[in-house]
Amino acid sequence: MNRIFLTVLISGIFALAFAAGMHYKGNVLIYLTFTLLANVLLFSGLRKKTIYFDTFIGLFFWLGFWLKLSLRVVFTSGLFHEPVGLFDGSAAAFDNALIVSSCGMVGLIVATVIRQRSFVYPTEPHSCARLGLFLLYQAFRKYFVAIFLVIVILVATSNAWFGIYQRGMVAQTVLPFGLNGVFKWLLQFGLASIAALIVRFDIELNRNLSLMAIFTTLLESFFSNISLLSRGMILNSSAMAIAGLRMIRAMKWRLDVVNLSVAIALFTVLFAVSVTSVNLLRARNFDTPKQETVASAVATVSAISSPLFVDRWVGIEGVMAVTASDRLGWALWREAWRETFDEATFSFYDLTFVSAHYVNSDINKSRNHSINLPGLIAFLYYPGSLVFLVLATMIAGFVGAGLEIAAFRFCGRNWILCSLFAEVIAFRYASFGYVPGQSYLLFGSLILNGFLIYAVDWFLRKWVFSRPEVA
Repeated sequence: MNRIFLTVLISGIFALAFAAGMHYKGNVLIYLTFTLLANVLLFSGLRKKTIYFDTFIGLFFWLGFWLKLSLRVVFTSGLFHEPVGLFDGSAAAFDNALIVSSCGMVGLIVATVIRQRSFVYPTEPHSCARLGLFLLYQAFRKYFVAIFLVIVILVATSNAWFGIYQRGMVAQTVLPFGLNGVFKWLLQFGLASIAALIVRFDIELNRNLSLMAIFTTLLESFFSNISLLSRGMILNSSAMAIAGLRMIRAMKWRLDVVNLSVAIALFTVLFAVSVTSVNLLRARNFDTPKQETVASAVATVSAISSPLFVDRWVGIEGVMAVTASDRLGWALWREAWRETFDEATFSFYDLTFVSAHYVNSDINKSRNHSINLPGLIAFLYYPGSLVFLVLATMIAGFVGAGLEIAAFRFCGRNWILCSLFAEVIAFRYASFGYVPGQSYLLFGSLILNGFLIYAVDWFLRKWVFSRPEVA
């Protein structure tokens, strides 16, 4: 199966690269170099010695840069759905954007090569049978899952009802004591991290993926993403699925084909319902005119959905807009870091690089907070230095890998949780650039999340399950 998948993938890449090379306006050698580096980054995340951060950073950048550019060059003559600022579409402009993109990917590739010398995952996953959290789950498995699902539904429903935190929306309810941030953490990856524990513990108990773990994980992702008005259900779900399958293969257990088929079918249905529901809600919340007929509503949803699977990935457009600007320099870089969160205004990137996109905008700022994102490579090129770009992306690669390794060592060597955290970090990098100075909130939340898991597990091992009458 793996060989068939790789054969189809590589054949498709070669075919698309050949077609794009024939249509590319600029220097074809620059496009081929860009193609080579993007696919090296992608396949570096598919090796046996890879870590999950490599997998997701390679996938997100491949989708946002190489696949998007190649498809647009072949099928739309290099025209893009997202704004590209002053980018004029000339051969020189395309070459410049691809050179910058390639340099950014070089830094990430170098970080991957160096990291591999210091850390790789063990051949087989460690047993979690002695973890306090596992012993708690083992003793109260059904109650644990039932209480978790109740919490998921309560958090998702209250967030949707009160509008506490939703993508692209101004908060309709501001809770005291910073509780809006708690909802944001829970819905983005806090609840998903508990689902990751459930999946890992169920694999330990059943030596396979159980239906209960599958249903629990997919329902959490389904409710959380609809509550967030997000079409990203595939992200957290895929992170846990990839790690779960990798664990089962590493342990040389037979994969339950029935359970796998149920998981695929259930995910397909829930994902389709999730995307359709969110698109309907977004059409209602973001469009000024109300939809008067079913046909017009369907047309709006179709218009929202059509660019979803290619154009939603942040990447090449940001680099195009930034490389076309004449404002690049260290002063601009410092100014970008001073950006503060304000739901009533557009982002620094929007106002600096793609402001023309909003000249005739009818966005309701009292209700909607819609922004474009440059992505990590575009943001790190604000100073206009290729050397700085390579060094900065290399450091970013070290940071992402370091956080995953820390999660592995301090959170029970849980491959599922590591994969989830790695996906969150990689997605943040891919969509980087809005209020960069507050990135510590996301990374701090991840660290706090990991610390809570570590602390609760330590408490249970030391004070609960260490007692003979309990153990």
